[in-house]
Amino acid sequence: MSAAIEIQGVSKRFRLYKEKYTSLKERVVHAGKVPFEEFWALRDVELAIRPGETVGILGRNGSGKSTLLKCIAGILTPTSGQIVLRGQLAAMLELGAGFQPEMSGRDNIYLNASLLGLSRRQIERSFDDIVAFAELEDFIDNQVRFYSSGMYVRLGFAVAVNVDPDILLVDEVLAVGDERFQQKCMERIRQFQQEGRTIVVVSHAADVMRQICSRVAVIDAGRVISVAPPGEAIRAFRDRLIETGSGEAALPAVEDPRAVPLAVEPMLPAPLQRLVEIRSCSLDRPHADERPHLLSGERVAITLELEARQALPAVAFGCSIFAANGGLMFDCDSSMLGDEYELPVGASTVVLEFPSLPLLDGRFAINVRVQDLGGGKVHARLEPAATIDVVNPGRATGVVALPFNVKVSSGLSASPGS
Repeated sequence: MSAAIEIQGVSKRFRLYKEKYTSLKERVVHAGKVPFEEFWALRDVELAIRPGETVGILGRNGSGKSTLLKCIAGILTPTSGQIVLRGQLAAMLELGAGFQPEMSGRDNIYLNASLLGLSRRQIERSFDDIVAFAELEDFIDNQVRFYSSGMYVRLGFAVAVNVDPDILLVDEVLAVGDERFQQKCMERIRQFQQEGRTIVVVSHAADVMRQICSRVAVIDAGRVISVAPPGEAIRAFRDRLIETGSGEAALPAVEDPRAVPLAVEPMLPAPLQRLVEIRSCSLDRPHADERPHLLSGERVAITLELEARQALPAVAFGCSIFAANGGLMFDCDSSMLGDEYELPVGASTVVLEFPSLPLLDGRFAINVRVQDLGGGKVHARLEPAATIDVVNPGRATGVVALPFNVKVSSGLSASPGS
């Protein structure tokens, strides 16, 4: 099957002018030449999108994702490479672009829809649906300049989604209006998916990508760095943000997150270090040799090698998990589980295990500690003992993976594709 959209080696260059000569004398002196710098917004982009597929384009500000969408839409011409489209295209790039503030909402529907390629007859057939979707029945004959910002974007979205395209381009417009209207927008996008339309979505909202996209292309500095299912692509995007220092503050990283001993130093005052020392720490998880991340629900175990210089009759072993933004996700120690341990003089091995780590997507730090029973003195701690990346391969969003089932009464059947 031929691709609905073929992007073949596309690059786009802009000229950035540092100065501007306004007088005739300046232009004569510089022979009409204005100095500029070349800026490559896109570099050798290759991507094929199948008919009926929903593909997201994810990237930070200035990465080139909107430039790519404008090249697909034909608004910009690539400097090199080519884009092949198979099917009628509609683009929702800037909601309300072309609206005239002195004209009524009614007149602006006819104007904007005609710019999107609809004939007058098609507009007349869709007019009532557009007004109802925008929820502007009482204001459609008012001048647009009196509309609130929410009314303005609702009208722009309502016009755009009533085009009947084979290919739909959506740029950062799925968060317009209030929460209820956003839900209507998402429902319309899902309707397009069920109808087999090809959709390309640009958004900063990773959760939106996870919910509606079958694949996500991550773009940075004009280059595609990953094309993968949503969970893996979102992880690649967040890794790039951390690498470039433009995302959340990076957690102190373990050099190798697999089962490799870590050189550690207990972070305690000198008097407490003499009692217990954490000599080494290693992380064990499934498929460590195959992939650098953990899937939601997989097992994680941390093995601590301890050296006690004095016997401790009642100790507990604690563990905390923190998100990348510093938020506490979990904290527990063995005393809360009803366990009590005696730590003898010399070497001991302790394994802290999560049989199934129920986290969704993100980077997390695991801290460990050895303390007196009941949360008293802390004899040794590591912060962090390990840093882990968790990838959620499913479409659920949030922080934790909770067990979830749906039961229906007899007589109901699942819809196709569910």
